Amino acid sequence: MSAAEVAATVTDPELPMVTLAELGILRDVRETDDGVEVTITPTYSGCPAMEAIQADLVRALRTAGYARARVRTLLAPAWTTDWITESGKAKLFAAGIAPPGPAPRRAAGPVPLVLGVRDERVACPRCGEESTERLAAFGATACRELRRCPACREPFEHVKEI
Repeated sequence: MSAAEVAATVTDPELPMVTLAELGILRDVRETDDGVEVTITPTYSGCPAMEAIQADLVRALRTAGYARARVRTLLAPAWTTDWITESGKAKLFAAGIAPPGPAPRRAAGPVPLVLGVRDERVACPRCGEESTERLAAFGATACRELRRCPACREPFEHVKEI
């Protein structure tokens, strides 16, 4: 297996049903004379899983025979949920986590503050009902929220659009 193929098999520690490649945080893998350099972009700059992700990548590469591997973090451009692959979204949905819709479009420069309630149609991953309700702005991680379906009454997490 190439180093890129090995790195693409590593799963996210907080969402183990998806790989780092499917999540869109695996940005580049380069084999050089000095070893392997993997570039990742965190889902947000304070992501507590980054240490575990780096260790998992290095361990997987060393196990596959790549003795010298290092992981570099790239913050720009900032990660967006638009980078999650369709297979990644399908795996989230199958695991009972509502995948994100399209990320809000941002213009260059300052981000405008928008007050009011935005239309948040998030389909229940269990029964498909679209008029679900938010229970908490944050779920198990800052990039997820807790929702409930009024039809099947089941709670579920939703990956927020970023």
